[in-house]
Amino acid sequence: MASDIDRIAFMQSLEQALQGKEKAYQLGVELARKGVRRVFLVGCGAPNREMGVIKYWMDKDAAKLETHLYFPAEFIYQSPAKLNADSLVVLASHSGTTPEIVAAAEKLKAVGCPVVGVTQFADSPLAQNVAYPLIYGESKNGYHAKFILLMALLAGVMKEVENWPLSDPILRSLDHLPAALVDAMQANEKRATEDARLYKDDDFMMIMGSGPTYANAYVFGICVLMEMQWMHTHVGEAAEFFHGPFEVLDQNTPVIVFLGEDPSRPIGERVVRFCKKFTERLMIYDSKDFEMKGIAPEVRPVFAPFILEAAISRMAEHLAVWHNHPLTTRRYMWKFEY
Repeated sequence: MASDIDRIAFMQSLEQALQGKEKAYQLGVELARKGVRRVFLVGCGAPNREMGVIKYWMDKDAAKLETHLYFPAEFIYQSPAKLNADSLVVLASHSGTTPEIVAAAEKLKAVGCPVVGVTQFADSPLAQNVAYPLIYGESKNGYHAKFILLMALLAGVMKEVENWPLSDPILRSLDHLPAALVDAMQANEKRATEDARLYKDDDFMMIMGSGPTYANAYVFGICVLMEMQWMHTHVGEAAEFFHGPFEVLDQNTPVIVFLGEDPSRPIGERVVRFCKKFTERLMIYDSKDFEMKGIAPEVRPVFAPFILEAAISRMAEHLAVWHNHPLTTRRYMWKFEY
């Protein structure tokens, strides 16, 4: 059986991040006042995607700030010309030991721009190599802990530079996020158990999201099903579904579509309409189905991808039991040089 949802342990795992959110917000304001006009968000895997969620809103609402998103290896080798002293670079790594992230932190010392590192431990190589470490402590829920600090930091930047009206409700709502996440897990538990049973024998799945919910498709498809369950997946932007991927769809193809509450929602709904015609195995994960108690209505769209991630994470827990393949099992990761 999959482990039960431990509400208290989950909430405790995010306590240090919540304690640090005001510091992160004020740091964002302070750095913006020093002249930051472009932001580079740099991370691998899941951290990259959660940064992408925040970038979506910065791109939508920022008239003065530029925001760029990079995988650290690309960031190192491309050396973007716009990177200079009026840039803010934000590096994120759960372990704080990701080689490419640490290399990026080392390289940035010669640039002279402010660099923030978001990670678990103050003594990690990432934290030790940046001027502004934001630490959320040991946590099994680093994805959400990082989001709390990243969102607070960048809400501060956006408030100072853009007078962003969402900054204040975001900061207030972050206090209610841990409970809303656990609520989503518990609300989805029955469905997640059944979905795992129905799809446990499939070795291929199409997973899509649009705009910020592309992060859900990426994290669940690549960072969970591929990395942790060795399943084959197609992870795609819903906007590109009709430019190739839909040709492999048939009535037996399992498809997950994530729907948020942001302006990209009609893109995902178009995919849903098509899939309803041509497959009998469509799973729709819609943030509108979750209460998000305590989250201000105007920022529900910002928080939606993280609520959806919490909900579908329970499907992964049950798949791991059916597959007799713990989510911590790896074939290559951390075992070889690569």
